[in-house]
Amino acid sequence: MEATIENKPRPLSEWSTTERQTIKYVFADIDDTMTNEGKLGPSSFESLWRLHDADIGIIPVTGRPAGWCDAIARQWPVIGVIGENGALAFWESNGKVHRLYHDDASEINAKKLDAVRDDILQRIPESRVAGDQFARLFDLAIDFAEELPRLSLDTAKEIQQIFVEHGATAKVSSIHVNGWFGSWDKQSMVQTFGREHLGLEWDALRMCSVYVGDSPNDEPLFKSFDSSIGVANVVEFLPQMQFPPTYVTQKSGGFGFAEAIDLLLEVRKWDP
Repeated sequence: MEATIENKPRPLSEWSTTERQTIKYVFADIDDTMTNEGKLGPSSFESLWRLHDADIGIIPVTGRPAGWCDAIARQWPVIGVIGENGALAFWESNGKVHRLYHDDASEINAKKLDAVRDDILQRIPESRVAGDQFARLFDLAIDFAEELPRLSLDTAKEIQQIFVEHGATAKVSSIHVNGWFGSWDKQSMVQTFGREHLGLEWDALRMCSVYVGDSPNDEPLFKSFDSSIGVANVVEFLPQMQFPPTYVTQKSGGFGFAEAIDLLLEVRKWDP
């Protein structure tokens, strides 16, 4: 369903000072939100440290696998990370990584995806399993735009439909189609993480947080947060989105992420 004129994103410049002053947490996608051409550039990584130094918690919310999330929780200046589109959340405290899994997340369910994988690869021969699949616990990622040859968004939708035919949940990101058997999504784990780790129920959390993303698998959070931001490349996906972000940046990917963080920290007098 296409976004209506009334709910299409507004320019980031319209994000009010009052809204920005309430933000204590930044939840954000990684691929094509913090990155450009697959790389985490200096402007994005510096933005993470600026948030850290301003005592604003940053929580990446990604489709990337558990193996990546362990490294992110240990090495990035974050207070936690949500991975595999909401199947899990990791955070480091007192030198130890703590791991939280969604109630439905099961390696038994993940094994059911083998049949889905075989069907996709047979019906769409140019498709391929994502290169990071070996590091996943609970979902199957089919790569359509991370590695060459890049496939079309229409092909990604065909892949998504095959997941659905098998009874799986499937979401399209900017690079992968992720599928799983379970009731989670990004929003459900954000809510659980807020309650279990931050001590905040959902209504309180969404009012003091902003979400930054770039693609259809971010829709649940674009819809739910009081403030949400799409980096400029989200525009490609707007015709397929019922719930777009509140605001959109001028720049794409990691440069757009840095643009959003610059504006957020502009109201923080302690920011350098």
